[in-house]
Amino acid sequence: MAEYKLLLPSMGEGVMEATIITWLFSEGDTVKEDDSVVEIATDKVDSDVPTPVSGKIVKILKQKDEVAKVGEAIAVLEIEGEGGNTVSEEAPAETPAAAPDAEILKTIEEPLKTAASAEFSGDLYLSPLVKSIAQQENISESELKSITGSGLEGRITKEDILAYVKNRSSQPASQATPVQQAAPAQQPVQTSAPAATITAGAGDEIIPMDRMRKIIAENMVKAKQIAPHVTSFIETDVTNVVRWRNKNKAVFEKREGEKLTFMPIFVKAVVKAIQDFPMINVSISGENIIKKKNINIGMATALPDGNLIVPVIKNADQLSLSGLAKAINDLAYRARNKKLRPEDTQGATYTISNVGSFGNLMGTPIIPQPQVAILAIGAIVKKPAVLETPDGDVIAIRNLMFMSHSYDHRVVDGSLGGMMLKHVHDYLENWDLNTEI
Repeated sequence: MAEYKLLLPSMGEGVMEATIITWLFSEGDTVKEDDSVVEIATDKVDSDVPTPVSGKIVKILKQKDEVAKVGEAIAVLEIEGEGGNTVSEEAPAETPAAAPDAEILKTIEEPLKTAASAEFSGDLYLSPLVKSIAQQENISESELKSITGSGLEGRITKEDILAYVKNRSSQPASQATPVQQAAPAQQPVQTSAPAATITAGAGDEIIPMDRMRKIIAENMVKAKQIAPHVTSFIETDVTNVVRWRNKNKAVFEKREGEKLTFMPIFVKAVVKAIQDFPMINVSISGENIIKKKNINIGMATALPDGNLIVPVIKNADQLSLSGLAKAINDLAYRARNKKLRPEDTQGATYTISNVGSFGNLMGTPIIPQPQVAILAIGAIVKKPAVLETPDGDVIAIRNLMFMSHSYDHRVVDGSLGGMMLKHVHDYLENWDLNTEI
């Protein structure tokens, strides 16, 4: 018999740790290869960790509510055979050689084994990897405070600091000072006035927030504090979209075994509009604008417990309508059944929220950081509308829908935000009934 250390596996870009929620097995239990043995939570999503080997759990090293780092042992299994292979050999944490920013990371040999010295003080929290990069690149504390973090509670992720290093190295030395001095403008983001204490009355029920609701609350407050929100509205005639879907949904379900919803059409229109206006597909780091190469569409999804999660359609511009439909159905299903992986909720560059699924006509959603815009889709409603024809104006029953576009006024002005929305509107109104699925 041999010992096998079960390590916390790599969970995607920027995820360096996870909290143990529940062990699905106890010490002494026997598990089979690919069994999910523990539920974990990151700042993005809850997920399971499977075991790549069969054996008996002889010791649990990380208990409920404890935090484990990527690559850290969380349990010891007793397995058949000799030697002590570990999960790290099969599911290694991200290494500098595999990362696109290898030139920056190549001198950091073991960021997960030991934390860098606590060179930075105050309320600035840095993971061991981010500390290592900061020290290697000689980034000062004032510079770090100027970086808008996209992690939990505004923490700076590896992606944030690598983007900052790239922009910093491409600028003349004379431009470094303004970026370093951006910290005062960020102070209101880091602190907020304490909420007033509310006293519960007789008969009131006190319901503690669960972990996910706390994260949502923190992220929403932070997002509103960081970005000055502006919202534009438009009403769109989606009669052609409705007719097209009615014509194709049965054929698609028979062919693919899946439902054809309106969301793939909305995503396709948004992607085309983003390609028209790529400065919507950006994020802000200090005084720098980072223009994103990939178009990754976040899809706000309500969970059965009332919480909200945003799975991401990666490289949506490279998918056909059929591919979008399958990706959307897969993400929605796994979101509602708590089967999303951490990487499924990372990397969104623009988000769509379908408030119409609840019967709402319109909404003004909060922009998720570090994105700069979000589109809300309202309910499709049949209404009388005036149509222009060669013989004059006529009144007809049409399928109409409101859309609202909220954008970060720091970098998106009304003209850009409004034109982006109008292009989405135009693509939907002029939807070709002969579009192939």
